[in-house]
Amino acid sequence: MNLAEIKSPEDIKKLSQKEIYQLIKEIRTTIIETVGQNGGHLASNLGVVELTVALHRVFNSPKDAIIWDVSHQCYTHKLLTGRYSEFSTLRQNKGITGFTNTSESEHDFFISGHASTSISSALGLLTARRLQGKTGKVIAVIGDGALTGGMAFEALSHGGQLADNLIVILNDNQMSIDHNTGSISRYLSRLTMSKSYQSFRTNIGSLKKILPFKGRHVAKFIYRFKRSLKGLFFTNNLFTDLGFQYVGPLDGHNEVSLENVLKRVSHIRGPVVVHVVTKKGKGYKPAEENPGQFHGVGPFNKVCDTSEIKKSKTFTEVFSDLMIEYGERYPQLAGITAAMAQGTGLSEFSKKYPERFFDVGIAEEHAVTFAGGLAKGGMIPVTAIYSTFMQRSVDQLIHDISLQNVHGIFVLDRAGPVPGDGVTHQGIFDISLLRGIPDIKMLSPATEWDFHACFDFAVRSEKSVVIRYPKNACPEDRNEFKEKSQLGQGILIKNLKGEKISESEKALIVCTGGMYSESLYAQKILEKENLISDIYSLRFIKPFDFEYFYNIAEKYKGIVFIEDGIITGSISCSIYEQLLINNYRNFKTGAFQEKYYPQGTRKEILQQAGIAPENIAAMVKEVLNA
Repeated sequence: MNLAEIKSPEDIKKLSQKEIYQLIKEIRTTIIETVGQNGGHLASNLGVVELTVALHRVFNSPKDAIIWDVSHQCYTHKLLTGRYSEFSTLRQNKGITGFTNTSESEHDFFISGHASTSISSALGLLTARRLQGKTGKVIAVIGDGALTGGMAFEALSHGGQLADNLIVILNDNQMSIDHNTGSISRYLSRLTMSKSYQSFRTNIGSLKKILPFKGRHVAKFIYRFKRSLKGLFFTNNLFTDLGFQYVGPLDGHNEVSLENVLKRVSHIRGPVVVHVVTKKGKGYKPAEENPGQFHGVGPFNKVCDTSEIKKSKTFTEVFSDLMIEYGERYPQLAGITAAMAQGTGLSEFSKKYPERFFDVGIAEEHAVTFAGGLAKGGMIPVTAIYSTFMQRSVDQLIHDISLQNVHGIFVLDRAGPVPGDGVTHQGIFDISLLRGIPDIKMLSPATEWDFHACFDFAVRSEKSVVIRYPKNACPEDRNEFKEKSQLGQGILIKNLKGEKISESEKALIVCTGGMYSESLYAQKILEKENLISDIYSLRFIKPFDFEYFYNIAEKYKGIVFIEDGIITGSISCSIYEQLLINNYRNFKTGAFQEKYYPQGTRKEILQQAGIAPENIAAMVKEVLNA
């Protein structure tokens, strides 16, 4: 049976061990070829092939629920649950997603894309099943990276008290969580899984019920004895202290061994942590040697092993350069990332100024509060987080940054539409979430020069500043973007072809910096029909100098506002209200609606939102014809 014939996990349970080895090879080949064509998460998926096969061979999904943390390692799971025929559409518009998705399969229990959530979700699902008299195991698969998130520890603390049938698979693929290896570790793991030991535990539990007073004291004695015994050998085992039985560490690429262990674990009633050691990028040498580079990749050439060639500098690369430049000028400048040094552009800064670089792990809340502490101590912290992940830290921005009146810089990469990763990663909520926080300024650079001006302002500011920018190449610059505008004022870019045309015959396209490229393109579309528009790039989303803006805007026949954020709570709605107060009514707004947007290219996502260049041009025509 080959991979194309696998329609459900039940099919792989019929295969011989020789056939399983062949299937594993075929899975890796399929993942490499598909990611090479479409882009995606490569290293993490190649690292869990054997583990995923073993899980589906032992457990009975969907009766037994497998919950994937972040779920950027779920490709093998998708292939084994009947999605091979669609796998070539991975991450494409209207194709299958790169993460688990409840609309795709009954084997996917959650729409997942953020880290450290699996144990909490699994615990809730398991408890709901128990309360409704349903059976079955719930297995949370979490990486050692995601275990750096505080939410995971909150769930472990709760789960150790509550969950009878919870299995946590710790996929250790980078850093050491527990150093206890060797014969003692293997012996205690075998002891924990043995039938006699489990029977002993069950009998103690029964004794507690039969003898409520004495049974409780006997159980307490046994618990303390067992804990002391484990403490003698496992001096640093957090999981046992939290109430979990610990199994491992295990070779995550030995499928036979994994199956044998998981079969024994499946008979344990109490909460269990199974520690599995895997290698990111397993089976593809470039990814094994550089798993960070091959974590999330665009389409690549499998022969020469190069990433997609960029045509111009991206906003992320501009930020990277700025950190080096200002790091040299300002010795108090520090860089903070939540396990995304390469993705956010802080890698070079970390190499040049290692003492001022801090990777806090997947802990965005801690990153922001830590930045507040650095700022209080006289540093200028620059915290780089993707827009979608900054959602986790709104309380920290309010309580630990704004309320403390400190000076920090927060750069939100991947603001606006994010190609490929789908609903969990669209950076469209940050403007609405952060605009209402007192004393925090919010900037939106449109070009490389504009980014320089915005960053310089942020460094010199006395209060905290948020700078948001898209996952996109920087558009061509104009001299206007070199200007240091006053607080709250944007940049007016006049259409050079319309110098002799009065503003009363033109439209003004007002845009956030992330939509400047599309506004320029719309401008060119209109020029072909001899329709002229100028562009006002906001630069400042907050504060916004309406008086300055209105002195410019009132001269134009119509205004079209384009925003790469959600319409609810947007800056465009705020401006619209003020325009109405001033009796200016020839105004149209384009923004993301209050819904979730699926994966696709940047243009496809913007088309779904009705703010692609063609849509902008159409809105301009409407206000010019009004």
